[in-house]
Amino acid sequence: MEFKINNLDNILTGSISESSGNGKIIAAINGKEHSIKIISLQNSIMEFILDNSYKTAKILEFDSSHIKILMNGEQIILKQHSKLTEILEKSMVLGGSSIGENKLLSQIPGRVVSIILRAGDQINKGDSIIVLESMKMQVAVKAHKDGQIRDIKVKVGDIVSRNDVVALIE
Repeated sequence: MEFKINNLDNILTGSISESSGNGKIIAAINGKEHSIKIISLQNSIMEFILDNSYKTAKILEFDSSHIKILMNGEQIILKQHSKLTEILEKSMVLGGSSIGENKLLSQIPGRVVSIILRAGDQINKGDSIIVLESMKMQVAVKAHKDGQIRDIKVKVGDIVSRNDVVALIE
């Protein structure tokens, strides 16, 4: 995988040499190994420990060819990252907190065009809760479990990224 930091001329190289599947990663950057532990990934903000130092980064773009993040005021572009994508997606599912299973996440980026149900409503798995519009298509965000809606985290007109929390279900 390649790393490009906007203000630097050179491209850094890196690889993931070990991943435990629970957010712990051993990565080599320009030949030097680093320990990374992903703590949480919520609303495009990633918290992690890099070599025993706490860090945060905002994910600006996330697609199949690259990830663009903002860290310490610098934009960093990570290319050719299939293994990193897999690790981040697993970390998003884990949520890094005890209420991770209560979070309803958007499966696509888009604009909220409709909120079908409200806080306090009883729901069944598969019920549509929110409708997003992306690339002129509308996609329903559906409940991933039975329960009651505790909170709707978005409003009509909001723009959400993939895997943003849109509702909490108890």
